Amino acid sequence: MSDPIKIRATLQGELTDIRVLMQHPMETGQRKDTASGKLVPSHFIQTFLVSANGKPLVDGQLNTSVSKNPVFAFRARGLKAGDKLIVSWADSKGETRSDETTVGTT
Repeated sequence: MSDPIKIRATLQGELTDIRVLMQHPMETGQRKDTASGKLVPSHFIQTFLVSANGKPLVDGQLNTSVSKNPVFAFRARGLKAGDKLIVSWADSKGETRSDETTVGTT
């Protein structure tokens, strides 16, 4: 299992600042292993979803051009302190991860 998704959601007036760190190797399939000289197989996050109280906020697709351990930042309206945020992803090898947090105040 992969490392937890780090999520920070902070209410700032009418907007909620959401920051997400998805810990993942994000291999392109084009890098060579220095010891063997063989290509390292591709392994990357393909889809991710950020939802609040069960409703989707962001539904995204990624590809091999995204760096290792990607960080994303979003702003959302209409959330309040205590609302539940869930971030989940699925990768090119069929692995999945989902973590949650609640919206806090500054």
